[in-house]
Amino acid sequence: QVQLVESGGGLVQAGGSLRLSCAASGRTFSSYCVGWFRQAPGKEREFVAAQSRNGDSRYYADSVKGRFTISRDKVKNTVYLQMNSLKPEDTAVYYCAASEYYYSTDSPDYNNWGQGTQVTVSS
Repeated sequence: QVQLVESGGGLVQAGGSLRLSCAASGRTFSSYCVGWFRQAPGKEREFVAAQSRNGDSRYYADSVKGRFTISRDKVKNTVYLQMNSLKPEDTAVYYCAASEYYYSTDSPDYNNWGQGTQVTVSS
């Protein structure tokens, strides 16, 4: 098992940027596919971005493609989600997750989750 702790959320104006961090402990991220999901009030959790276990491939939801970037720092054992050109509809709790699949965009495939960090984008 790997323990995940997110940070970096906050309040930002539309058009602004935030960088979320997800620090891992217990095991190295190199053993996992890593993903970011989000859940807005009254909505189901949705996929945002994922990076394959070997780090070579990245996948994005259409709604964030071109604006968000997922990356990992192997030395710091940390995964990041750089979010640019934020929109009010990006407001949600963002979760970092790890999966033993090579890659996945489906939340049931992830069995390690962080506690979430709130992102609020004002118009």
